[in-house]
Amino acid sequence: MFWHLIAAIVAAFAGAGIALLLRSLSGKRLPKWIIPVFAGLGMFGYTIYYEYSWFQTSQARLPQGSVVVSSEEGHMLWRPWTLRFPMPLAYTVLDNTNAQIQDTPQGRLARFVLYRFEKQHLTSTVKSGKYQLLCNERAMFRLNDAGEAKMETLTELEADSPLYQAICNADR
Repeated sequence: MFWHLIAAIVAAFAGAGIALLLRSLSGKRLPKWIIPVFAGLGMFGYTIYYEYSWFQTSQARLPQGSVVVSSEEGHMLWRPWTLRFPMPLAYTVLDNTNAQIQDTPQGRLARFVLYRFEKQHLTSTVKSGKYQLLCNERAMFRLNDAGEAKMETLTELEADSPLYQAICNADR
């Protein structure tokens, strides 16, 4: 967060510098109030850039073997531009490297961890959970701490979902 504050301040100085340059090129005919307006626009522009590039930036930092299986975009009324251009809010990652996949006579069985990253104001929060997937039934269960399936958390996956494809159609 500290570096985002520094970046916003640099963007403000850059905006103010552009306004000073425009003002001097116009022979001081432009009013003085454009300097703080351009500084504010610089900070505003950096903030919007950060919000829209958050997903790509954090995705690039994922470890080798991680697969993004879903992402969510949304809009907020206090950010009216998101009504036209929805911004990324969250995504879910499969830890494919540590997934335990077994081929059994009943079909492929997999145990794996999913991480959900949610964008909060200038930080992202991470939630994780252990799951079990039965490929023949396309049924996914959340596991408790003892490794037992919670039947109330049954989720049926579509055959074309990225999670199902990454686990059940992968060559192991």
